[in-house]
This record gives sequence, structure tokens and C-alpha cells, in this order.
Amino acid sequence: MSNRESTEIILASSNQGKLVELRRLLPDNFTVRTAGEARVEMPEETGTTFAENATLKALAGWRQTGTITLADDSGLEVDALGGAPGVRSARFAGEPSDDGANNRLLLERLRNVPEKQRTGRFRSAVAIALRDGTVHVSEGTLDGTVLTAPRGSNGFGYDPLFQPVGMNRTLAELSLPEKNEISHRARALRAALDWLMDHLTT
Repeated sequence: MSNRESTEIILASSNQGKLVELRRLLPDNFTVRTAGEARVEMPEETGTTFAENATLKALAGWRQTGTITLADDSGLEVDALGGAPGVRSARFAGEPSDDGANNRLLLERLRNVPEKQRTGRFRSAVAIALRDGTVHVSEGTLDGTVLTAPRGSNGFGYDPLFQPVGMNRTLAELSLPEKNEISHRARALRAALDWLMDHLTT
């Protein structure tokens, strides 16, 4: 397939930030529609890993549209908590999802944990379902430390509490372009799109 032919991708999400990031990384001969625009009904995230949840969403988009579908799932794994909140990162403090409540619960759980033991990582899995139902998954991670108090007003989720290794700022203190250069999701997304481009041009 020529890499100049128009190619459509369904993003199995309605998150506008993810949409902007995906469009920024794709060549201009790609068009992207969100799950809402494509009228895709998203499945319940019942997987036990980020890769399983991303795959569930990618396959749901493909089955309902027959179009290449990209989905991601990501979250925070804290070593001192045995990898929690993990796949429940967005719902750590319960339903509905609440960033403030999640951050407060995380700080409470780590209240007596020394700084050197507050290590963890953001992990992201990006799944791409092709038109024939084949699924490819790429993963990206960002290691760092969970602080004792939030800093910064950018970003979302646990960003104000997470300081990447080798930096003196939290993710919430970085600009969006800075975050997109190092983030777990950007790393996974770039790897997934590299694979997709190779597949479409062979």
C-alpha cells in the first residue's frame, strides 16, 4: 500500500488531548475519528493488564467499524504498593473517576513510606487492530518517584505527584511539548505508529 493513500484510523477514546497527540504524530494523509465520532460503543475495561484493556478497546472499534483502530490504556504502578493502583489508576478512589480523590488516597497509602522507597512508573500500552483483526501492542514506561505533596498545575491524574528520574520537576510542572517528549504514552504511541507505518508500506 502506498504511504500517500488516505488512511483512516479510529481512536478508541473521546479524549481530545489524545486526539491532538495522535494527529501530531501521524502524516497528513491520515484521518482520525474518535470513538464518539465513529459511534463506537466502548467495552468495559475488564483486563488485568494495560495491554489487555488496550486490546479490548482496539478490537471493539475494529469490530464495529472494520477500520484500523488504535486504543491505549495507562496508569501508575507504585513499587511500595505492590504495583497499585495499576489498571485501576483512574478509579483508585472509586467511581466516578476523581483525580483529586485519587491523589489524596495515594498520599495516604504512602504516608509512612520513606522517599527512597516511593519509586514507581507510569506504564502505557497502545494497541492497534488492523482491518484483518490482527492486533499489535506497544508499551512505554516512565520511571520516577511519588512526592509527598503535589506540585504544578499542568497535566492531569497523578502528574502533580510524579517526578521523573533525572528531573527536578513533576509532570505537572512541564509544558505539554516537554511532557510529550518523555511521557510513557508518547513512547508507546511512537513505537506503535512506527510499526503501523512499516506494516502499511510493505
